[in-house]
Amino acid sequence: MKAILALEDGRVFNGKAFGATGHRTGEVVFNTSMTGYQEVLTDPSYAGQIVTMTYPLIGNYGVNSEDVQSRKPFVDGFVVREISPLASNWRSEGTLEDYLRDNHIIGISEIDTRALVRHLRTRGALRGCIATGEIDEATALDLARKSPSMAGQDLASRVTCDTKFDWSSVEKQATDGEARFHVVAYDFGVKYDILRQLAECGCRITVVPAHTTAEDVLALNPDGIFLSNGPGDPEPLTDVVENLRKLIGKRPIFGICLGHQLLGLAFGGKTFKLKFGHRGGNQPVLNLKTGKVEITAQNHGFAVDADSISDPEIEITHLNLNDNTNEGLRHKRLPVFSVQYHPEAAPGPHDATYLFEDFITAMENA
Repeated sequence: MKAILALEDGRVFNGKAFGATGHRTGEVVFNTSMTGYQEVLTDPSYAGQIVTMTYPLIGNYGVNSEDVQSRKPFVDGFVVREISPLASNWRSEGTLEDYLRDNHIIGISEIDTRALVRHLRTRGALRGCIATGEIDEATALDLARKSPSMAGQDLASRVTCDTKFDWSSVEKQATDGEARFHVVAYDFGVKYDILRQLAECGCRITVVPAHTTAEDVLALNPDGIFLSNGPGDPEPLTDVVENLRKLIGKRPIFGICLGHQLLGLAFGGKTFKLKFGHRGGNQPVLNLKTGKVEITAQNHGFAVDADSISDPEIEITHLNLNDNTNEGLRHKRLPVFSVQYHPEAAPGPHDATYLFEDFITAMENA
């Protein structure tokens, strides 16, 4: 079946459909990871987006039930150069095409993904429409142009859990001995591997919805508070920012990705939208404390404007070496810190897993 990808600026790509049929709109972005397409599909941070994989062959090792990062795929469309007709891996439980079809995700293949990525790097992330069948280009373009902009969208409220739950009820994972600490994790679109890392460090984890009040969090008597990754623009989440301001100084706090941006807002800063974002497993980040370069996994389209934070108690801890954007913040006196990237990887390198140990140390000291 034919498929098209139409961008709001008039650029159209024709290809072949795979997965589900129909049409969807979203922000068209790209990910530079060579593996890990299933983790990408199930990362809630991709809600509202049509994801292009820069690696040319996708689907060759199939899909399985162990690598999922959330309860379902959240992407609004999937773009690849070539979809593998075969799935060959000892862990494979099915093909990528069947997985997309079963989860109602539309895919398009046989397009020039290099040309698409170069276009997005030049023009920036664009709204788009991915469609299958006989839909004409004019209709697809109109749908793309009428779709909402990512700026100003509160997507965390769309992907967060409905009620609080204990992580052990989802995955029976043994901790390293008895659970030493109780962590309350705000779910703005949390990835499962983050929760797995915390559990492996000896934490019992209670996951709470994005808009849980500070009072309700403290009533759970946690040893530490974790702020998760998630999709969309952080600035509409004004009530979340107010809750975080009430929590700063009450317990050790560790934030990742959207959690980092929300903490930056709670510190009095501002955020801004990046031209085409950072998405992939090969982003170089300088740790200003150690002078070491970490190769990191990232997935974000917004960043904290570090210059907008006037509080002298807040220090910058990490910088992106590609564009010098902020990648980490820390309070000088209080056990509160965050990073823009994903130390749990999934997929990606494990250069930054020490941050989970830092969180454990902060709870020990507290």
